[in-house]
Amino acid sequence: MKLLSTVTETRVACRHERAKGRRFGLVPTMGALHDGHLSLVRAAKAQCDSVAVSLFVNPTQFGPTEDLAKYPRPFERDRELLEKEGVAILFAPSAEEMYPQGKATWVVVEGLSERLDGRSRPGHFRGVTTVVSKLFHIIEPDVAFFGQKDAAQSAVIRRMVRDLSFPVEIVICPIVREPDGLAMSSRNAYLNPDERHRALALHRSLKRVEDEFRGRERRAATLIAAATKVFAQEPQVRLDYFEIVDPDTLDPVDQIERPALVAVAAYVGSTRLIDNRILNPKE
Repeated sequence: MKLLSTVTETRVACRHERAKGRRFGLVPTMGALHDGHLSLVRAAKAQCDSVAVSLFVNPTQFGPTEDLAKYPRPFERDRELLEKEGVAILFAPSAEEMYPQGKATWVVVEGLSERLDGRSRPGHFRGVTTVVSKLFHIIEPDVAFFGQKDAAQSAVIRRMVRDLSFPVEIVICPIVREPDGLAMSSRNAYLNPDERHRALALHRSLKRVEDEFRGRERRAATLIAAATKVFAQEPQVRLDYFEIVDPDTLDPVDQIERPALVAVAAYVGSTRLIDNRILNPKE
């Protein structure tokens, strides 16, 4: 595995991989890898001939009161995990390398970037789309792999790729969960044992909605009301949002007549967690 830290050397190495006529995949990450990330790497390995992983804690997607300083950075552990998975290239730049002094350019997907997590975290998706567009230009993958857990992010990136005609296929991989249902996240490491138990409220709320939906309930307001009752039983978990939206536009839906995204975000202590499900009336 090649460990690279500059844009120039990474661009050269990635073009060398592509020159072999190989299908080249990218898995963008912020490190602190868990089985969810590794599932993306394995999906990329299964679908591509060669895989690059980026590891960069992107400062522009963190707000001024968010957890940039304490975000976990176990670099050596991450490097060893990726080497074992057979990754060809690990791109691990510094913030200075990715954002030269005097930087003044942003990539913004208007509309979508202000919904769900974008509404709760102003400027977040502007940081995401800017860094992902830079990674696409530097690495030039044929395919890029993202996780369903970040469903709003996936919708924003799909729209960016479509609107800017990036020659890259976007693959969204399923959420990987702990045995008790909690969606895997690097931020789970912030939770103490009591918070870890309370965090299951997110999974329970989605399960409640899924059960109601299987019982033929299609009204979004009724499903959301059922979910909020779960949080009422966990007063130490503060609900940020619980919404049912179109998976592509992130617009709220009133009646579920085609696949819909059920998305939740909540604070457990000071830790913000997200989770989601897709409900499909045809299944």
